[in-house]
Order: sequence, then structure tokens, then C-alpha cells
Amino acid sequence: MSFNTFGRVFTFTTWGESHGPALGATVDGCPPGVALDEAWIQQFLDRRRPGSSKFTTQRQEPDRVRILSGVFEGRTTGTPIQLMIENTDQRSKDYGEIAQAFRPGHADIAYHLKYGIRDYRGGGRSSARETAARVAAGGVAQAVLRELAPGLKITGYMVQMGELHLDRGRFDAEEIGRNPFFLPDASAVPAWEDYLNGIRKAQDSVGAALEVLIQGCPPGLGAPVYAKLDTDLAAAMMSINAVKGVEIGEGMAAAALTGTANADEIRMGNEGPRFLTNHAGGILGGISTGQDILVRFAVKPTSSILTPRRTINQRGEEIELITKGRHDPCVGIRAVPIAEAMAACVILDHLLLDRAQTGGQRGRIG
Repeated sequence: MSFNTFGRVFTFTTWGESHGPALGATVDGCPPGVALDEAWIQQFLDRRRPGSSKFTTQRQEPDRVRILSGVFEGRTTGTPIQLMIENTDQRSKDYGEIAQAFRPGHADIAYHLKYGIRDYRGGGRSSARETAARVAAGGVAQAVLRELAPGLKITGYMVQMGELHLDRGRFDAEEIGRNPFFLPDASAVPAWEDYLNGIRKAQDSVGAALEVLIQGCPPGLGAPVYAKLDTDLAAAMMSINAVKGVEIGEGMAAAALTGTANADEIRMGNEGPRFLTNHAGGILGGISTGQDILVRFAVKPTSSILTPRRTINQRGEEIELITKGRHDPCVGIRAVPIAEAMAACVILDHLLLDRAQTGGQRGRIG
């Protein structure tokens, strides 16, 4: 059991390694008749692509996706969709010195202890290179959501990088795609650039915090106890490389609130129930309320740095190690499109689950 498949009805299975000839995803459970082509998926991959700015790894991968099956004359057939992305800029020689050593902060030692064998070239399956396949699968999910839930919008952005925090009073969603940090505040970009340049020149890395905002999600998605929408969203975000914490709505800050402060009061509006606040992050009892869904997560600093760190090798000898290669000084930057893709896959999966269980039937109020 390798657990390379995500989802229940809409599923994707990723395959391939960082320095293999190719990687990709097999998407299953996609409804037939959905308009889909390579250009649609490519727009999402281009946002995640390495080498897109000086603040990400300089590995130059075009990440051109090919659809090998499941689409005929521009529409999905309902059969498995095979997506492939070729690796074209591997430099496996950069990893020769770590073939017998364990990089601190990486999964090297965990993979070795579990399997007794590991692909040391960029970490193999543990590499963030695997997430390109997720983004491609997320592009398929977005194509389906475009037809089944046209009012739904998924937006990811950075809210923190190291010591720097987003000034929410200056939040401007239009700026997210206009700078390399996916930052919704144009005025803060120069300071963030200077800060990360300093981190990079010091041969170090830094962590980040990101948010994913899901707007226009229909109420009623999710199921009690073991198929909660927030459970699956949290699992999706935690499955992304380097993510170490996830929050929904107020998250950990809810521990400091009283019941009167935290409860989202409800009034009756012209179009149905109207919530006065959204501390719950759009999900109650594991089921969407129709409010905005807010997911926040923390990404640890990139473990691959040029500063020597103490570790051991497979012989048990204590050594110092420098991780050579081309690496992100803040891996959180490229996590934004990955998080959006995972959110799209979860929402679509729950939308299809709900259609199967309830047929879209809803309780009436008023």
C-alpha cells in the first residue's frame, strides 16, 4: 500500500520522481462532457513553474502537460485522464555527495528507515517536484467546477514570510497575480523582496504562511464525523510538502475566544440565512454553510541550504553536510497554486459525493 491516490469520487493518483524522465497524474471520476484541453491545465502549471522568478529555484522546467487519455474532441469522456509532464532540466550530479548521507530536515532518513532504499536525486517522491502533477489534476477539477459551480472561486495568497506579515488593511486581491510572492499588497512587495534577498545571500531559507479563500461554495458539502469538509481540506493542505500546520477559520486563535465571541450569530436575510460573522471559516459540523471558506497553513523553511549542518551517513558516522543544487529560499511561494489545486480537488470531490447522497436536496428555511 503506497497511498498515492487522493479523493473518494473524483480521484487522482500521482506518479514519477524528481529526477525521473517524467511525472504525472491519473485522474478518475471526472464527469463526461466537460470542456478540457492542455491549454486550460497549462495556465495553472505556469503559476507553479520553477524558475519563474529569482526568488524560486532556478531549475528551468517548462512543465508542459500532455493529455494522453480521457479526452476526445475537447471534452472529457468519463474515463481515466492520464496527464504527463516531462522532466527536462535534471542535474542529478548535484546530489552525488548525499547518496550515503541524510540531509537534515529532509525525508531522507525517514524514507531509509521505512523502505531501506531511496532515490537520493532531489528526494525522489519526497520532492516538491511531485506537486506539479497535483496542480495538473487541480486544473481538471477547476474545469469541472467551472461548469458545476460557476460562482465558485478559489484564491490563494501569502500572509506571512518569516518576520513579515500582510497588512490586512491594504488587502487587494487584484495584486496577487502581479508579484512573485502572490502578495495582495503591492506596496509591501519591495520590502518582501529586500528581506528574501537578504535570506538568500546569507545562504539560508525562511518559512511562510498562506491562506486559501473559497468563495461561492454551495452550502451542504461535507458529511458528519468521518467525511467532514474541513477534515479533508486540512488533510489536503497537510499533504503538501513542508506544510506543518493547518487552520480553518479562527483556527488556533479560537482558543483565546469566549463562546459569545466565537459563535457566528444568524439573522434572516432576503435570500435566506445571513451570518453576522465567520469565525467558523464557512464550515459547521464538517458541512459548508455557504459562507466563505478560509484555510490557513504554515510552511517550514526550505531544508536545502548552503550553510553546513550536522548529520550522519548510512554508516552511522557524524558528518557536516552542505546541500548543493538549485533550491527555493522560501518554498512557501510556490505552494500557493498547489494549495489552490488541492482545494479544488476537495471541493469537487465533496460536490460529487453530495450529488450521489442527496441529489442536491436541501432543507428549507422560512
